Amino acid sequence: MGGDTPLLPVAQALARLLARAEALPKQAETVPIIRAAGRVLAADLVATRTQPPFAMSAMDGYALRAEDCRPGKPLRLLGESAAGHPFEGRLEPGAAIRIFTGAKLPDGADSVLIQEDARAEGGFVTPESPARPGGFIRRAGRDFTAGETGLSAGTRLSPAHIALAAAMNHACVPVYRQPRIALLATGDELALPGPDVPLAATIASNLIGLSALVEARGGVVLDLGIARDTPESLNTAMDRAMAEGADLLVTIGGASVGDRDLVRPVLTARGAVLDFYRIAMRPGKPLNFGSLGAMLYLGLPGNPVSALVCGTLFLAPLVLAMQADAQAGADRTRTALLGRDLPENDRREDYLRASLSIDATGMPVATPFADQDSSLLSVLARAGALVIRAPGAAAATAGETCRILYL
Repeated sequence: MGGDTPLLPVAQALARLLARAEALPKQAETVPIIRAAGRVLAADLVATRTQPPFAMSAMDGYALRAEDCRPGKPLRLLGESAAGHPFEGRLEPGAAIRIFTGAKLPDGADSVLIQEDARAEGGFVTPESPARPGGFIRRAGRDFTAGETGLSAGTRLSPAHIALAAAMNHACVPVYRQPRIALLATGDELALPGPDVPLAATIASNLIGLSALVEARGGVVLDLGIARDTPESLNTAMDRAMAEGADLLVTIGGASVGDRDLVRPVLTARGAVLDFYRIAMRPGKPLNFGSLGAMLYLGLPGNPVSALVCGTLFLAPLVLAMQADAQAGADRTRTALLGRDLPENDRREDYLRASLSIDATGMPVATPFADQDSSLLSVLARAGALVIRAPGAAAATAGETCRILYL
């Protein structure tokens, strides 16, 4: 690939990346439901029971026949039905049964009169208002029925999904194996945070921020630490990634075309195949993607904001796709109003860090920060969204609509 190779559009780069990830063989495993949060279902989940399993009361009150419920006419109390302790007999005409929320509706009853609308004394209950058939009753199967597919393969399990799976009587669930993501920071200038960091050093903040990003998307991080600017150091780290079975190697920095950018030459010498290595976006033009043997490879820029923005746009969906997450390629952009004027854009797709507010109509307003330098982590940390500007976009004025990506 020569230096005059046209820059690859962001959408094409993402499509290539996702296609490679989706084509990878996926391995499934079964885990206890209590440990399945955030994992991706590997098969449809079918209910093994009906919920509710029987008609039950939605309120505390009295189970009766609606035709017997006449204001001022006492009904004889035959007993009670509580959750887990149903009334064993059958409701007789002209009678009622005390019932509690979640309790089984007795045979013969077709309505529940809430306790606020009745007076009970001396073994009788006197309605103070009529009841309607089916009132305050949860019918059997209102939530789901046995044999019904409650959750589809490819669903990332949220707390609500976990609760539903448990209610469907699944103690364990099939999920895709979490991909192992090897993260490698590169550069002689880098140091991990701590009390003895030299003044001339740069904190390897990208390594830590990207670890958090990977773990939040369900990946397992293999921390390769920092490689120095020598082929030997890079090769040692890459040997470890392959030996420990990483599914994806992510390098941070060293992937451009400078004299000390050694990542691509080392990868090429090891037989890596690069799909692309420059994309038409800002920040983040020097983005590399390909494979090294069976392991995928993603090279992120070294500038802190560039690395994290590219991580959001490319690494995050890649980790999702490696787990067969059905939403990996979903369009997550939204519409907002622009909070300040912007000049004409150049030939690269721009991702501007912006604060978010809400206007009087409830619309989100995205205001790009004045300083968009790709070294400014403080600006990125304050940003609520990225304002996306197409290549060659005309000058824009405050109040116009724009596309944003929430952070």
